[in-house]
Amino acid sequence: MALQIDDLSAAIRRAKRELREQLPNFKEVFADIEAAMIDEAERIAKLRDEGEAVIPEIRFDDIVHNRITADQIALVKARGACVIRNVFDRSLVEQWDDDIAQYVERNNLDAKLLNRAEDRYFGQLASSKPQIYGVYWSKPQVMARQSEALTLARVFLNRLWKAESEGRVHFDPNHVPVYADRLRRRPPGSESLGLSAHCDGGSVERWIEPNFRKVYRHVFSGNWRNYDPFDAAWRTEVEEIPSPAVCSMFRTFQGWTALTPQGPGDGTLQLVPIAKSMVYILMRALQDDVADDDLCGAMAGRALSIKEAYHAPLFRALSSIPPMQAGDTVFWHSDVIHAVEDAHRGKGYSNVMYIASLPSCAKNDAYLKRQLPSFLEGKSPPDFPADHFETDFVGRATAEDLTALGRSQMGLD
Repeated sequence: MALQIDDLSAAIRRAKRELREQLPNFKEVFADIEAAMIDEAERIAKLRDEGEAVIPEIRFDDIVHNRITADQIALVKARGACVIRNVFDRSLVEQWDDDIAQYVERNNLDAKLLNRAEDRYFGQLASSKPQIYGVYWSKPQVMARQSEALTLARVFLNRLWKAESEGRVHFDPNHVPVYADRLRRRPPGSESLGLSAHCDGGSVERWIEPNFRKVYRHVFSGNWRNYDPFDAAWRTEVEEIPSPAVCSMFRTFQGWTALTPQGPGDGTLQLVPIAKSMVYILMRALQDDVADDDLCGAMAGRALSIKEAYHAPLFRALSSIPPMQAGDTVFWHSDVIHAVEDAHRGKGYSNVMYIASLPSCAKNDAYLKRQLPSFLEGKSPPDFPADHFETDFVGRATAEDLTALGRSQMGLD
């Protein structure tokens, strides 16, 4: 369902008043949170500056053979992110990248981009949009989503979550539905095409909407150390404010698959690898230096912008992901702060397919039913600007290209 708010300023004032009344010592709680976050951010920054890896890396073969250790899992859950190496054979992914380039060129997409629908989701972020292509149904994208390898990797990620708690089962981690997303094709030399630090999956809703408050019940009650970012309780029941580009599905992890080699300096992904950083963001907005009708600049229907003026300690930990090869994947928790480097100073294209990790639940099943006609007709999915570029594209994937697994994940069966 969608969250309807007629007077946002009034709703924010009411929410902040309620949250402060429920937690009279909110200033002391925030001081404790801030000290802990400063320590964690500094520790991560020190490791990074000494050349140590701060984004955990896992070999896909170790997932296949059940060789992931408890320490590895603990680190992924603490950092809220991981790189999974060699999910796909490099030669296969290089062919996919070539096929996508031909698909885009053969169908004259660049000319059509001049008349695309406005994507307001990133409108408040300081940097402009990266080179994102409104392409969802190319054969390589469909092949990657339905692949057994990537499905296995995402089931592993789904299982990191607590799928049952508070006396309820929240989702089935073993079924991975399709959330069709876009492509990034970024040429070398591009400048100011990144994204400023932000979070997806809810902005003002996190303070206002009742089920979001239940997600963060330990934070808003002052028991923030008991907050578990991987407890799925209430997350599948939250309601978002309608927007042309806000994710309507519950993603355990956002993610992308590298189509080309890329790394720091190539206009790549940056993360604040602190899974509990949302605790700081939520409580920061309740402090006295933030206006009663303001949530540190959060806007409805937009990405949740993370700003130096309010969240400076967290920026100390902002780190580029490690060098990636074609066929590697990166995933980050749906609450983790992320950004994209402004400048691509590398020598080749920096290309990715956005493919997230999702479980089966009522919220996601409902979106699948709305998304399925988009696939069958080649239209843009419901969560995205209504460009509908691919309706007449030559070489677009169709139902005949789906495997049995693909049909199940798409909601055809």
